[in-house]
Amino acid sequence: MKKVLEGSHAVAEAVRLARVQVISAYPITPQTHIVEILSDYVTTGKMVAKYLRVESEHSCMAALIGAQSSGVRTFTATSSQGLALMHELLHWASGARLPIVMAEVNRALAPGWNIWNDQTDSLAQRDTGWMQFYCEDGQEVLDTTIQAYRLAEIVNLPAMVVLDAFYLSHTYEPVDVPEQDEVDRFLPPYKPAFILDTKHPYSLSPLVTPNAYMEMRYDIAMAMDDALEQFDRVEEEFAKIFDRRYGAVEAIDCDDADIVIVTSGTVTSTGRLLLEELRPRGEKVGVLKIKLFRPFPVEAVRRALGKAKKVVVVDRNFSFGASGIFAQEVRAAICNVPGHPPIFGYIAGLGGRDITVKLLEEIYFDVKGSSAPRKESIWVGLQEVNRAT
Repeated sequence: MKKVLEGSHAVAEAVRLARVQVISAYPITPQTHIVEILSDYVTTGKMVAKYLRVESEHSCMAALIGAQSSGVRTFTATSSQGLALMHELLHWASGARLPIVMAEVNRALAPGWNIWNDQTDSLAQRDTGWMQFYCEDGQEVLDTTIQAYRLAEIVNLPAMVVLDAFYLSHTYEPVDVPEQDEVDRFLPPYKPAFILDTKHPYSLSPLVTPNAYMEMRYDIAMAMDDALEQFDRVEEEFAKIFDRRYGAVEAIDCDDADIVIVTSGTVTSTGRLLLEELRPRGEKVGVLKIKLFRPFPVEAVRRALGKAKKVVVVDRNFSFGASGIFAQEVRAAICNVPGHPPIFGYIAGLGGRDITVKLLEEIYFDVKGSSAPRKESIWVGLQEVNRAT
């Protein structure tokens, strides 16, 4: 059924269709609409679930760790400072191998205080053992949330479905909402690999000595590797029922492209518009959309960039003292490939500043006229400011 939905409501519809049993909620802009509508669903009986109103994002994740350990399917949503406050518990969730699914609405971190979009909040959690999926539009948000439950429950790792603040969370667009029986065919009831059971008691997350800790971390690493393979299988099964798939990456006009622009999230849509303008003018440019960030799809990125002469990564984030984070990952993925193209990193759109077609075009022609990167990251769209010393 086609509905005109806000991106946040597309998440909520997916959670309802996934038959989530426990929702833990602490509202923070700009994810509030997600938990608001889920509260309405539970109150009106449209959804049968326990709705927990907690006092902070830290306790929000703690509550889900307990609930998921008891054998139920769970959900929460957060953004920015809220995700930062959850940081400790993210490690506990992945270390306990709990397939919790969380919507993360990308919002800049303070200070200065900012409610608008960039990716630093989610990317700051990249080493916590959570899978991360970056979505381009409302349809992908709904589909990915449903797929995230299937994949998380196969590999026993938590999953973060990431969407841009306001550009996606508060924008309305047509979304195909599946019927419940279709989702039930794709997503079976949750069958936990282990469960808190008073009849069969054992310890969860105890003190682990050096002779076992490293093996536990190795198991998480192996589960991430497995998730790469399982991701394709999950998408294939999803496509058989819903006739939609996205891929860990999507290569758009990359086969004959001299310059490929790497994007994520809603910037990909702007990149598509750039191709519509530049391709008819004879410019050999392509766009590589990266959807799956953890686990990082190294081989898929290598294949997509194999014919490029130059690669441009547009990062809506920055790792202080290093560079844009997607650029770091792309460099690491292709550094051992003989004759790999140079990587040009650009930082844009932090704190919700627009990344326009014009800005991407300026980046493209800057790269076209450069023989090599001038520095690891070039900041574009900056205004004059008084810098702290």
